[in-house]
Amino acid sequence: VYQFDTDNSNRFAEMGDGCLVVLSDTALRMLGADGSEIWSANVQMTAPALVQGGGKIAAYDVGGTAVYVLDENGEQWELTAEGPIVSASLNNSGMLAVTSQVSGTKGRVDVYTADGSALAEVNAHRRFVADACVTEDGGYLAAVTMGQADSVFISNLVIYDLTQEDPVADYSVPDGLVTAMTGRGDRILTVTDTCLAVGNTAGKLVGTYSYNGEYLREYDLGGEDYTVLQLNRYQSGSVGRLVTVDDDGEEIASLDVAEEVRDVSACGRYLSVLYADRLVVYNRQLQAYATLHGPEHTREVLTRADGSVLMIGADSAELFLP
Repeated sequence: VYQFDTDNSNRFAEMGDGCLVVLSDTALRMLGADGSEIWSANVQMTAPALVQGGGKIAAYDVGGTAVYVLDENGEQWELTAEGPIVSASLNNSGMLAVTSQVSGTKGRVDVYTADGSALAEVNAHRRFVADACVTEDGGYLAAVTMGQADSVFISNLVIYDLTQEDPVADYSVPDGLVTAMTGRGDRILTVTDTCLAVGNTAGKLVGTYSYNGEYLREYDLGGEDYTVLQLNRYQSGSVGRLVTVDDDGEEIASLDVAEEVRDVSACGRYLSVLYADRLVVYNRQLQAYATLHGPEHTREVLTRADGSVLMIGADSAELFLP
C-alpha cells in the first residue's frame, strides 16, 4: 500500500520495480515498492504534468519553466526552459523533448539525451508548435504544428533529422486536432478528436482509424503494439465501445460498453478498465484476463507490463495481482 496526501492536483506514474511517482502542485515524491519514500522535493506548480518512458519520469508545470527527470533509482536531473512549457515527452530510450514558447518563434523544441545532455534545438517560425516526440531509434523528431486552411484548424506533423537543421518531411493529419502523440518503431501515432492517425519518418500517412462520428472519451498509447480508445455513441451517457487499434491504423478488437467507464490504462500486452463496480484486465483482443469486483475507493488505474494494476484512491494506492 502506498500512502500520500490527498490533493486534487495529484498526478501519478508507475516506474521500474513497483515505484510510484506522485506529483502535486507543491511536491514531487517517489515511493518504493514497500511504500517507503525514496526521494522527494518541494515544487511550485500551477498545472502539474507527468510523462514517462525509457525507465524515466519527467515532471513539469504546463506554463512553467522547470522540468524534473527521475529514474527508477531515484537519481534526478533538472532543467529550465527559456520560455513557458507547452508539453514534454520521453521516448523508450529516455530521450526527452520539451516544447516551449520562446520569444521570436512560434515554438521551440529542445531535445536531450537520456543522461540530460542537450542534443538538438528546433525553432518554428511558420506555425505554432503544440507537441513533439523523439522516435524510438533517437534519430528523428516529430513536431505537431497547428495552423488554418479555409478557416479550419489543421494539424501538421513535421519531421526533423536530429543531425540536420531543416525539416526532412511533413504530412497533414486529416480532419482532426492532435490530442496526444508517441513514436513506436518508425511509426508516429497521433490521437485526434476524430481519428487515430499513423505516419512515418518519411512523411507518409500510413493509416487512419476514424471514429465515424463517435466521441472520444478515453485513450492510452501505452500498449506494446496497439492503442486503446473508448468511444461513446453520444456526447453524454455511457453507451459506446472499447477499441484496440494496431500500429497500421487497423482495428484489432471492439467491445460494446453500456456502463460508466471511470478510467482506462494500457501497458505492454495488457489494458485495464475501471468500471463503476469492478476492475477488468483485458488483453489486446479485449478478452478478459482478470476481474476484481468492488474497488469502491479507486479513482484511477495504472497498468503494469505484467498485467498487475495499481489502483489509486484519494490518499493511497494498492496493487492488484491477477
